[in-house]
Amino acid sequence: MESEVNDIKGVVFDIQRFSTHDGPGIRTTVFLKGCPLACSWCHNPESQSAHYELFFNKKICIDCGSCNKTCPFGNAREILQDSELRKEKCGSCLLCANVCPANAIEKVGKIYTSDEIVSEIEKDLPFYENSNGGITISGGEPLLQYDFTIDILKKVKRKNIHTTIDTSGFASKEKFLEVAPYVDLFLWDIKITDENLHKKYTGAPLNPIIENLKVVDLYGTKTILSLILIPEVNMNDQHYKAIANIYSDLINVQGIRLLPYHEYGNSKNERLGIMNHDSYSEPTDKEMSDACKAIQKINNQIKILQ
Repeated sequence: MESEVNDIKGVVFDIQRFSTHDGPGIRTTVFLKGCPLACSWCHNPESQSAHYELFFNKKICIDCGSCNKTCPFGNAREILQDSELRKEKCGSCLLCANVCPANAIEKVGKIYTSDEIVSEIEKDLPFYENSNGGITISGGEPLLQYDFTIDILKKVKRKNIHTTIDTSGFASKEKFLEVAPYVDLFLWDIKITDENLHKKYTGAPLNPIIENLKVVDLYGTKTILSLILIPEVNMNDQHYKAIANIYSDLINVQGIRLLPYHEYGNSKNERLGIMNHDSYSEPTDKEMSDACKAIQKINNQIKILQ
C-alpha cells in the first residue's frame, strides 16, 4: 500500500478559485513558482523565480520612509525599483513589506504543504461535482516542483477529483511518465514552432517540449494545445502549418486554444523592478479570427476550443 506523505512543501504564488479557463468545469487553479523558460512576454513574470520575491507598487507608495528605516541597506525604495540592485542587495528578508503602511510592498510566494493545498481544494468540492470541474496545477512550471506536484495529484485523485496540469512541456521525459497516471488532462503550451526563435524568445529549446508531448500522448493522457498568439512573433502561416502538423501526429489531443497576448505582465515587471522589458502588440479580434480561419483552412479537422 502506498505510504502517505504529509509534509512535502512547495512555493505557491496564487490560488485562484472558480476558474473556468483552466480546464473543464469550475476549477481551483494553484499557481506554483519557478519556471525553466524565460518567455520575454510572460504574463506572470513573478512565476519565473522559484524563490520569494517582492512586488513594489510605486503608484500607491506614500513615501513615508518606513521601508528605508528597516532595510539593512537603508534604501529599500531605491533597491526595489531596480532589478539589478535587487539581485545585488535584496535578500527578500521581508522587513520592508512588514512595515509598509500602504501595502505598496507585497511578498510574492507562500509555502504550503501538500495537505494544506488538498484542504483548500476540498472546500470547492460541490462546485466540481456540479460542473465536472476539478483542480488545475499551473505556474511557472508545475514539474519544476515535481515532488510537491505529484504528491498533490496523488492525494486528490484518491478523492476522485479531476486533475489538469498546465505545462510548458519542459521537464524530463521520466517525470512526465511518472506524473501521467495522476493527470486527466494536460494543457500544453506551444509558444513558437521555429527552433531558433523558440530559443531566442524563451531561453529553452523546442524539441524536448514536442517530444514530451508525443510521449504523454502515446501514454494515453488527453491534451489540449495552448497557443499564445503575438503579432510580431508567431502570427504567420509557417507557425500555423507547424501547429497543424503537430496536431495531426497526436492521438489523444482534444483541441487547441488560441490565447491572445495581453499586456498585463508589463505592470508586474515594473513591480518587480524590471523596467527595460520587451513589449509587444496585442492582437485585434480580427487578427485572432483570421488566425483561427488560417489554421482550420490548413486542417479543418482541428478543433478550436473557446
